[in-house]
Amino acid sequence: METTLTFDLPLSVERASGEPLNEQLAVQLRAAMREGRLLAGERLPSSRALAGLLGVSRTVVMEAYGQLYAEGWLEGRHGSGTFVADIAPPSPVRPLPEASVRGEEDGPRIDLRPGIAWVGALDTPAWRRAWRQAAAVTTPLKWEPWGLHGLRVALSDYVRRSRGVACTAERLLVTRGATNGLDLLAATVLGPGDRVGVEEPGYVKARQVLQARGMEVVPCPVDGQGLVVDGLPEDLKLVYTTPSHQYPLGGVLPVPRRQALLGWARRTGALVVEDDYDGEFRYDVAPLPALYGLDPEVVVYLGTSSKILTSNMGVGWLVARPDLVEAVARRREELSDRTAVGPQEALRVLLERGDLERYVRRMRAEYARRRAEVTRALEGMPLRGDTAGLHLVVEMPAAVTRKVVREAYRQGVLLDDLERHYAQARGVSGLVVGYGAAASTGELRTACSLVRELAFRLMEGVRV
Repeated sequence: METTLTFDLPLSVERASGEPLNEQLAVQLRAAMREGRLLAGERLPSSRALAGLLGVSRTVVMEAYGQLYAEGWLEGRHGSGTFVADIAPPSPVRPLPEASVRGEEDGPRIDLRPGIAWVGALDTPAWRRAWRQAAAVTTPLKWEPWGLHGLRVALSDYVRRSRGVACTAERLLVTRGATNGLDLLAATVLGPGDRVGVEEPGYVKARQVLQARGMEVVPCPVDGQGLVVDGLPEDLKLVYTTPSHQYPLGGVLPVPRRQALLGWARRTGALVVEDDYDGEFRYDVAPLPALYGLDPEVVVYLGTSSKILTSNMGVGWLVARPDLVEAVARRREELSDRTAVGPQEALRVLLERGDLERYVRRMRAEYARRRAEVTRALEGMPLRGDTAGLHLVVEMPAAVTRKVVREAYRQGVLLDDLERHYAQARGVSGLVVGYGAAASTGELRTACSLVRELAFRLMEGVRV
């Protein structure tokens, strides 16, 4: 008969918490290994023994172990059992403050702004392994403006599998992110004074990049389904769009509009720039394939690791027809614009080992939980764009929105006003609520409950 735990580690699960028991257990074991309370080579109890200690079914423990095996934390030794993998833990991380709303004296503690990925799950053996291997690579003597060939091959396979973008390495150029890709494209194919379209409301940084290159940016209206194609000006040289999850309103561009947009581009000779900034994360609906797959000759596809992993990675990709990729690479060489070799190598390792796709699957589940927590906490408020991505929109009058943003900041919550995403006349007003940056679902619950309370009080005319 097997003995109990060979280490003194307090573990517990709470059925009343609402979190799956296997996930509660995986979180506690992962934290113990990360913080050095469980050391490499230590043996864990069998699933039967640990289930008995915790008073749960064996399936709960087996699922938790399975998750940690997939992440690389655990390893099996034939005939011996389950052991902590031989990967040294990092230095202990200082815990974040408790999930509560803080006062002005401490500064904002809960960030509900959009466009920020959760990095709390990044510290895994796979992540550390990738960076160790990247650090051991000798920097190439000759810089390639296209990016490292191995990463281009791995990325072309990844976008084919994950987003239906069929391309070879010759059609892909590694960038420093989606915004950098847009800037390089503009520097290559556009000139000062050229008219370019950007969704209205839309991505502020895209508008700024094009304006900085001297282009005349034309706001192009969107509705609940994304970009309104009817009425697009015929003299645009380029239109920037986010068809998978319109930023920030969240619409998904339907197939008939996609076809109409491509027909407009063919007719006018314009390029369509597709920013697929969070296309990996969908919840209640099946994803549409990337727009690029419908017409690779007129669409330029932009992707980034910042919404998948972290903005600190500094790696993105541009996919286009070969002659255009060649022209962008040559222009990039003239500009001496480079993507660091280390992050490229680390991303290549994550892709080639399958670690990135496993991570995306985990994060899809994590963001689905966060999105559900946000929608529950904001019950009774009109929401938009909550079927995908890392944010949603809460509609409310503009005057109320501004007051909620100010009061929430005073009480320790950072919010984003939809108003700043417009270039001209305002339409829909409200908050753009991101659920990637918060440290936990508890923080989301606390912050969103505060937002709901403030909004209802203000809309009822109660002075805060």
